[in-house]
Parts: sequence; C-alpha cells; structure tokens
Amino acid sequence: MTPTELETVATEMGMPAFTSKQITQWLYRKHARDIGMMTNISKQNRERLAQEYSVGAAEPQDCQQSKDGTIKYLFPVSVKDKFVETVYIPDSDRATLCVSCQVGCKMNCAFCQTGKQGFEGNITAADILNQIISLPESESLTNIVFMGQGEPMDNLDAVLRATEVLTADWGFAWSPKRITVSSVGIRNKLKRFLDESLCHLAISMHSPIHEQRRMLMPAEGQMTIEEIVELLKEYDFSHQRRCSFEYICFAGMNDTTLHAREIIKLLKGLECRVNLIRFHAIPGVELPGSDEKRMEAMRDYLTAHGVFTTIRASRGQDILAACGLLSTAKKNAQA
Repeated sequence: MTPTELETVATEMGMPAFTSKQITQWLYRKHARDIGMMTNISKQNRERLAQEYSVGAAEPQDCQQSKDGTIKYLFPVSVKDKFVETVYIPDSDRATLCVSCQVGCKMNCAFCQTGKQGFEGNITAADILNQIISLPESESLTNIVFMGQGEPMDNLDAVLRATEVLTADWGFAWSPKRITVSSVGIRNKLKRFLDESLCHLAISMHSPIHEQRRMLMPAEGQMTIEEIVELLKEYDFSHQRRCSFEYICFAGMNDTTLHAREIIKLLKGLECRVNLIRFHAIPGVELPGSDEKRMEAMRDYLTAHGVFTTIRASRGQDILAACGLLSTAKKNAQA
C-alpha cells in the first residue's frame, strides 16, 4: 500500500492520522515482517490491524546454491499453491536480485522453460516485494532486475506499483538506476512503462530478423522489433535511464555476421547496449548454444561498428539456473 492508502486504513479504523506514517516506516524502512513488531503503535491498534491485515511477508520454501555463490530461491505467492523463482547473484561489490512477476508466462518463447509451463496467474506487488524483503541476503542488494519468470509488461500494474515502492522517498528510496525491467515488447504497455517509470529497460531481442524472431518469440507477431526500436527512439537514454538489448546466442542461427550487420542497422541512432547471453539448455529444446569463440567474434564485430556489446557472465549452471526449471520441478513434485 501507498502512504495515501495506509492513511485511509488508519482513518477507517479510527486511529490517529500519524499512525499511517508509522506503518509506512515499519513496512518500507524497517521491513517489519509482522504487525506485532510495530511497537510505537499502541497494542490495541496493532491487534485491530492484525485482525484485518497482514504484512505479506513469506519465507522462501526452497533454495539451491551454486558453487559460484548464486542462490536460487522458490517463493510462495498469492496464486494458490504456486511458486516463483528468485535468483540472488553476488559479484564482488555488487549483489543483483532477479525477481519474477508472473506464475508461468503467456509469451511461450522457444528457449524459455517458464513459457513451457503456460500461464498460471499474475502475482501481486506484495508478492514481488516479498521476494526482496524476505530474501536472507536482502541487506546486501545493490541491484534488482525484473528478468525472472513472466513478462513484466503483461503484469504492468503490479510491476509499476512495486517499482514505485522501491524508488519512492517514503519507500525503499532506491535510485531507479538500480532497477532494470525486461520485456519482449508489448504494444501500448511498453509505452506506458516508458512514460511512467525511470527504471532501466532491457528488451529481449534474440534476433534482428522479423521471421526468425517470430519463430523464437511469438510476441514478435504483436509488436515487431522494428516497432519497438522506433518507439524507443522517442525517448532519451543518454542520461539517467539506460536501454539495453538481451541477446541469447544460438550457434549458426543468430550469431552470424549477417545478424550482426542487421543489429547495427536496426539500432542506428539509438543510445543503447547489447548483452550477449549464453544459452542455458532446457529439457525438450534442441537449440544449439554458441561457443565462446563465436560469441566473442560477434561482440567484437558489433563493438567495432559502434554498438557497445558485452558478454554476460554465465552463473549458476549447476543449480537449474535457467528461468522456470526449479519451479517446474516443484510443480511436477506436487502433481
């Protein structure tokens, strides 16, 4: 809830107006996990609040830790008997958390295990924030990326509310520069995000060629990569907000010089970067991942032609690191 909504709660329950400010501080600054912890609120009012409301915090139900320090957690959500994955990625003086925004996904990308689950429901802003607040390593976080299960633009209200809490002065007071939201590109929703948020944006490209991207990502049929780029060119990415393109490399399929040339042509005039990603194999999908040599050649070609390009370090390969694998295992175990 926002401070305005909490003020309404306090007023309707006959509590002093300043009680809402106390609740706000307990929730978003002190990260209280239970209403009983809000000790500067009278015992009577705490008991009345607890009868009607809960903080919404819930511990992870499972976790797997990689030898490289990456930890994947499985969190319960408000969708009945469902779970989402959250991945903690420590790296020197940085600690990034990859959060989920849906149970399953409608996008059905060919290379993604979450898409193979089908769509099972949107989670709430509270479910999203719980992945952060109830993370054992929460205090060490430096960055958050919405790159877990689900398509953020398909659950945009919850994502925008969660990022508001994260960045508002009354909330976590994080800089939007610490948050990146990914998307395949959803018509109308992507524009709304760009208009209402200053968080970084990462677009899943995976091919600059319409026919091939549509084969890999059915969402291309609704909003093409060309349309996405044209929309992005209407916004300023030269200062606070950054635009990047995620690009999983498949050997001989999308990592050729032809593809690199098409990327250069597509992105001309747009301030952005490209992140090349190694493919994490998933069951039943026979896509061939590119090797280091091919990825380096593509990176070097793009960089030499003015497109800032990096190869993302692969993490957690020994713990079902690809999105959807741990939750699929949990789902199968419940069946």
